[in-house]
Amino acid sequence: MPLWVFFFVILTLSSSSHCSPPPPLTLRMRRYADAIFTNSYRKVLGQLSARKLLQDIMSRQQGESNQERGARARLGRQVDGMWAEQKQMELESILVALLQKHRCPQGFGCRNSQG
Repeated sequence: MPLWVFFFVILTLSSSSHCSPPPPLTLRMRRYADAIFTNSYRKVLGQLSARKLLQDIMSRQQGESNQERGARARLGRQVDGMWAEQKQMELESILVALLQKHRCPQGFGCRNSQG
């Protein structure tokens, strides 16, 4: 058999596979419906993933905001506590001075008399 006949047969057989009849209409419709469903399903899954990611980011920001508010509140309480301690010490020193004045009026030359 000549070589050109062999190539002709091979080309004919290989091109015939591309010229096969189209699949029946019901099979094409089923594939089309499957493709529509798959695309829609992927779109919904993408939206759900995006929504979950957004919720995670928002909850992290709220958590950080709550931590900042908590830290500010703790700092405020510490400052209030320090201010109260300072005022209490000032009041105690004033009270001690008043008591000493009351016990030993000026001009009598009293020494430091402790109870």
